[in-house]
Amino acid sequence: MTEEKKGNPLEKKERMKIPRQKMPEQEPEIRVKNFKEVPHGLTPELAIREAERCLACPKPPCIKGCPVEVDIPEFIRMVAEGDFVAAAKKIKETNALPAICGRVCPQEEQCEKFCILTKKYNSVGVGNLERFVADFEREQGEIEIPKLPPSTGKKVAVVGSGPAGLTVAADLAQMGHKVTVFEALHKPGGVLIYGIPEFRLPKAIVKSEVEYLQKLGVEIHTSYVVGKLDTVDELFEMGFDAVFIGTGAGLPNFMKIEGENLNGVYSANEFLTRSNLMAAYDFPHHDTPIFVGENVAVLGGGNTAMDSVRTSLRLGAKNAYIVYRRSRTEMPARLEEVHHAEQEGVQFMFLTNPLRYIGDEDGWVKAMECVKMELGEPDSSGRRRPVEIPGSNFVLPVDTVVVAVGNSSNPLIPQTTPGLKTNKWGNIEVNEATMITSRPGVFAGGDIVTGGATVILAAGAGKVAARAIHKYVMGIPFDEPKPVERKAATK
Repeated sequence: MTEEKKGNPLEKKERMKIPRQKMPEQEPEIRVKNFKEVPHGLTPELAIREAERCLACPKPPCIKGCPVEVDIPEFIRMVAEGDFVAAAKKIKETNALPAICGRVCPQEEQCEKFCILTKKYNSVGVGNLERFVADFEREQGEIEIPKLPPSTGKKVAVVGSGPAGLTVAADLAQMGHKVTVFEALHKPGGVLIYGIPEFRLPKAIVKSEVEYLQKLGVEIHTSYVVGKLDTVDELFEMGFDAVFIGTGAGLPNFMKIEGENLNGVYSANEFLTRSNLMAAYDFPHHDTPIFVGENVAVLGGGNTAMDSVRTSLRLGAKNAYIVYRRSRTEMPARLEEVHHAEQEGVQFMFLTNPLRYIGDEDGWVKAMECVKMELGEPDSSGRRRPVEIPGSNFVLPVDTVVVAVGNSSNPLIPQTTPGLKTNKWGNIEVNEATMITSRPGVFAGGDIVTGGATVILAAGAGKVAARAIHKYVMGIPFDEPKPVERKAATK
């Protein structure tokens, strides 16, 4: 691509002087009282201006940072030309979930991190542009279903409808296979629907992306718990040629300290699922209640903690605290989420660790004893290990605690699938080149393999798995030796 290409007539030096275009968003004092999406998205004018910043590198480094292999310079060129629908279609050649990925993926740690502009300036807003074109295509009614190849006659079961499962399903459907998705909850979307709040990812967006998959011919069964209603072995008996497991990391971790069974102490999973999937945020229009007191402490420093603490404010908390045992520098949450939380009035208690929860006579949490920490030598993660400061104990009055210190993999399918190997954390072991497991014809990807990670990494694993599953069911050799026998293991 040359600088003279249509749609980007500006010289390189001119483009480099254009500042990154900021998305308009709700003011903090307004948005903290509602669950509407915080950023409004780019306008067409802002999108074109942002796209004009792209230098159209001959060997674009940004692509290597994209787990789902989007042709980033090409779709951005189309935006600069004002051909927004074509840009959306270009993204969908490799990513079936652009409206979702444009909102929740950490582009600053992936594609944007490799943008050549970061050497002196801010990177091109790849995520913001992806969101814009996906929204434009949907809002203009321009979504088209690509021409599908003839049916292969092969059937693939996908267990779990999170980002990994949805990506596998979309890719395999576009290869001509019959795909059936089995989702345990009553709505498809996995963590996208139960774990991420409305103000960050509107459920209508997830619904639209799922409907796109259904138009590709993907069949979705909800309220269907594989491992209970049917096992993986029984799916093979039902005629499926391969099974993909994308059940996520939905088992909440706790700190195992005194008082965890008190009323008012939630896991982040329960707290967010009640609010998001069951629409407790819209009570009493929806009949799922959720108790949120005046003083809410959220334990942890990741995106789930940010989602939980910002949700608590919108549900009526007067004081919402993030209690994190390391410093701000070590927080794994996206900078954007931390910034939004600060704007909304979240109070950050860094270098603070809970020791126990204190209850009242009725069994409700009323306070939390904490201790101050200092950072010592780095641990195995490379982050400096927090160490208690003797005599620094104090009591924080709280009437709600949300524990957001990570999740473990869902154990149900490994427990009901003989011969399926897992590691010491309960994650399913796979060949990373193919995502095939120890069981013939069984593939896995996403958080059930990696532990809690990002939406886009799960989607990337889904793409790898889809290519391998296609080869497997079609009898095409790949790195993992294809088994001759595909009979189900003896139960």
